[in-house]
Amino acid sequence: MNVNAIREQFPILHQEINGHPLVYLDSAATSQKPRSVIDAVKRYYEWDNANVHRGVHTLGSRATEGYEAARAKVAAFLNASSEEEIVFTRGTTTAINLVASSYARTVCGEGDEIVITPMEHHSNLIPWQQAAKATGATLKYIPLQPDGTISLADVEATVTSRTKVVSMTYASNVLGVINPVKEVAAIAHRNGAVMVVDGAQSTPHLKVDVQDLDCDFYAFSAHKMCGPTGFGALYGKKAILNRMEPIEYGGEMIDFVDLYESTWKDAPTRFEGGTPIIAGAIGLAAAIDFLQEIGLDHIHHHEQKLAAYAYEQLSAIDGITIYGPKEGRVGLVTFNLDDVHPHDVATALDSEGIAVRAGHHCCQPLMRWLNVSSTARASFYLYNTEEEIDRLAASLQRTKEFFGHAIG
Repeated sequence: MNVNAIREQFPILHQEINGHPLVYLDSAATSQKPRSVIDAVKRYYEWDNANVHRGVHTLGSRATEGYEAARAKVAAFLNASSEEEIVFTRGTTTAINLVASSYARTVCGEGDEIVITPMEHHSNLIPWQQAAKATGATLKYIPLQPDGTISLADVEATVTSRTKVVSMTYASNVLGVINPVKEVAAIAHRNGAVMVVDGAQSTPHLKVDVQDLDCDFYAFSAHKMCGPTGFGALYGKKAILNRMEPIEYGGEMIDFVDLYESTWKDAPTRFEGGTPIIAGAIGLAAAIDFLQEIGLDHIHHHEQKLAAYAYEQLSAIDGITIYGPKEGRVGLVTFNLDDVHPHDVATALDSEGIAVRAGHHCCQPLMRWLNVSSTARASFYLYNTEEEIDRLAASLQRTKEFFGHAIG
């Protein structure tokens, strides 16, 4: 990978923040957008802007073609067996809520089980809490190992014949852990449960094959993989999607409407009522083209090198605690600096042009498991460099010394 050439394609990176060149280390929250994605969205609004699946005029036809071409591109990107298995949503959160509300609330009942882990983002935790409360099902957690990983033995012990749903993040947004979702899916299926994968943190960084994983649902967001905000997709096995009821009703998702009864189209259309985020689909398609041109394998290898280098550089600073396993992680490092609040760390770094995330990262149960209230997180993507990590480490050393003098 020619990282310098890649960086040239991201206009936002070429600016100063507080008098320093920007070092953007918050891609796990949202990635930056290359010129090709920005141009694709701009081109749609300038030349093709019209509603989809409605008008027969030229603009409507071009908009519909672009929207459905994006669906086909997502299906190929995930290796889905059909583009009918791709439901466009507002992102991972909406996709998981769709499964929890439409599928889980139908199949779960008193005494049934929903299984997740304590490392889940709130978007893959709260929907299952609510589904369990609504149906009388029991919410169960696969325990974490001391380093934040999960063991398949614990999965086997937690998932039972009463389990209806197993839902798990493919990659943790705090620990960086890459979970064995393929093996977990096999365990879920042996017990008659479906497997839901939160792919928000994996899709931008790993080559994903939903047929190989044999998951029943897979959710992801465009904005974490160089695409627009407010858009994403849910993959679902076609037979399951067509058994599910829609949770939003309106235009285009209907088959026939009478005064007192209505019927629905097959998936995915039954889940896409109303005017969709057409520009989001166009932008996501452009983002997929951009990532595939570089290669997901190359991106993953680059990020692993950055994560290992960051782990090494930050570990050399006295008083830093790094969370999660040293090996086998996606491109992020979550840490705390002794006696300095993560928000103060992030503010100090920002004063030198370095953007990191600070807080509970929408993972409050995991924070409690780590015995902290919050952490700082530096996350890397294809446009980051080792030199930027050097700047991060040097700034953290200065931050430590500054607060050490202040406390002293």
